Amino acid sequence: MVTMLGKVRSPIPSPGVNQRSTVLVSVNGPDRPGITAGLMEILSASEAEVFDVEQIVVRGRLTLNILIEVAGERGTISDLLYFGWQHGLHLDFEMVDPTPTPTKSMFVVTVIGIRIGPEDFGAVASAIAAGGGNIERIYRLSRYPVVSYELYLSGGDIDQIRVGLIEAAASLPIDIALQPDGLSRRAKRMVVMDVDSTLIENEVINLLAREAGVEDEVSKMTARAMSGEVDFEESLRERVSLLAGLDEAAMLRVGEAITVTKGARTFVRTLKRMGMKTAIVSAGFTRFANLLAAELGIDYSLSNTLELVDGRLSGRLAGELVDGPAKARFLEEIAGAEGIPVDQVVAIGDGANDLDMLAAAGLGIAFNAKPVVREAADTTVSVPFLDAILFIMGVKRDHVDGADDADPDFEPGDLIAVPGTPPV
Repeated sequence: MVTMLGKVRSPIPSPGVNQRSTVLVSVNGPDRPGITAGLMEILSASEAEVFDVEQIVVRGRLTLNILIEVAGERGTISDLLYFGWQHGLHLDFEMVDPTPTPTKSMFVVTVIGIRIGPEDFGAVASAIAAGGGNIERIYRLSRYPVVSYELYLSGGDIDQIRVGLIEAAASLPIDIALQPDGLSRRAKRMVVMDVDSTLIENEVINLLAREAGVEDEVSKMTARAMSGEVDFEESLRERVSLLAGLDEAAMLRVGEAITVTKGARTFVRTLKRMGMKTAIVSAGFTRFANLLAAELGIDYSLSNTLELVDGRLSGRLAGELVDGPAKARFLEEIAGAEGIPVDQVVAIGDGANDLDMLAAAGLGIAFNAKPVVREAADTTVSVPFLDAILFIMGVKRDHVDGADDADPDFEPGDLIAVPGTPPV
């Protein structure tokens, strides 16, 4: 039984001739079809004006706010209360200032983690509050393979808020992205990715070095190059020289050992459904990058070429070197060819040779990256799922799954089982 149907937070005056009042109506209770329609029918009969409506349903519980202007509000409120009694709803009414709320500059905070608990939410909210910001809205983007939320905030010192959020992300197992809310965020049209340790879990040159019996030496050199500790070109040419003599059979074994990053196929498939262009650019090698591009349906590919002499690697590169500056030029060239402004391009990478590319893009994302890259990128993702980047772009997991379910040609290629949840 509903014992308290509602309350009026400020006195409702007796209406005078042509007197109209602005009232915020808050509705809470069990959700069911027809509630919004029934409330609007009452307001229509009362000749009310509707200025704003916002509704959310969480676990079958409705929260609905309607800002109205109405004359003769006593009768309208009585009718609304009676409707609430019929449907087991609790209604509150508050007289508010009729002056429209000024348009606010909004920012979006995306929070991603394997788990997001109260301590994580608290740290994010505290950073926003410390910078004088106000959280206007929160909603969940995904439950798997990671949990993610978007928080819309207004006001405050954005630079101070950004510093606080960076500190929160550094101290907790969560990723946090802060972006202005506007057309530029929603108008991304191209994604350019690194390959090694980004699109795939491996470093191909290390796999080749294993075949050549020099894996330990090359792996150490690769780690230093990706961290920006040594000259990239010099390091790459030295590592390639150690591969001299590898034959076709060795390269076939390397191709079979490559592991696509979890969520990569989901990520690329979803981007293509959104009409976005995709590209990979790698300091790795054409033989493997081109095969990945063909398998995943990626539009553009650029990488280094290993020179072959009599069917074996010569230990040299053929053609122009693909290094950091070359990656940035490639991004700009293909964006220009597609007529896409660079601020509508997302770039993703993990190593120091990706820094130029990340800086050139409208949004540069460090994916499980080296410290030097995390510090320079616009935002970071440290979970091991490439499709988590979709959530930074504002894509909801439900929409990804819905598109898969509606596609008769969809075959789950890299789906993984997460206990208690649907597949990725």
